[in-house]
Amino acid sequence: MPCETMLSGTRVALVTGATSGIGAAYTRALADRGWDLVLVARDRERLDRTAAELASRGRTVEVLRADLSDRADVQRVAARLVDRARPVDMLVNNAGFGVHASMTSADTVPHDRAIEVMGRTVMVLAGAAGRAMRERGRGTIINVSSTAGFVTMGSYSAVKGFVTLLTEGLANELHGTGVTVTALCPGWVRTEFHTRAGIRSSGIPDFLWLDVDRLVEASLRDVRRGRVISVPSFRYRLLIWCTRHLPRRSVRWISRRISSSRNDIPTP
Repeated sequence: MPCETMLSGTRVALVTGATSGIGAAYTRALADRGWDLVLVARDRERLDRTAAELASRGRTVEVLRADLSDRADVQRVAARLVDRARPVDMLVNNAGFGVHASMTSADTVPHDRAIEVMGRTVMVLAGAAGRAMRERGRGTIINVSSTAGFVTMGSYSAVKGFVTLLTEGLANELHGTGVTVTALCPGWVRTEFHTRAGIRSSGIPDFLWLDVDRLVEASLRDVRRGRVISVPSFRYRLLIWCTRHLPRRSVRWISRRISSSRNDIPTP
């Protein structure tokens, strides 16, 4: 089935981290295109509030409360994705958070949780969706990664680099099956993400900030075009081109400068 058809009409999309930021923007964009939705997040109150807003637009909305750092909860979401009686046509693997912790810290909990939620969970859910969609011969998987995966800013960069490579590998595995797989790699987006992560954003130039709704629209255009890696906006595509062609020592230097300006990971 052509990607254009997959992005219109009454179909079902499951979105993780659906109550805020990029996830919430996806739910609005898909609802406006006529999609019904399965919302996945930890906060039941926010889930119900988001569901009510989308239902007011005439959509059918299902709520699935899950903590994606809990493997039992992840399996419940995976089971929903492979439910043949209630097929899911699109997965938006969006749940995530910033990692405001040094890699040399004795406390590895923030890194463990990042690997679990933004690494393993993405792999498990994308794999489940891929199996079910391949069987039906159609479907769309969007894994929300980051431009941080192309630079070297601690464990967050490492996890997002994993997500991008995982997406490319899954796209290869599902090539020719009617299932498309795309990694969305945004830069800095105006959402509550940075505030919740405790990351100072005042040092980031205005021209680098992206509008969340425009970001999602651009990513859906890339999905229609069958792109495996979506880097919305020319400025970020240019920056990522540079990171791929500069010597790695230069990429590490740039990464240190960015980390220092954000007060994200202390730099000696």
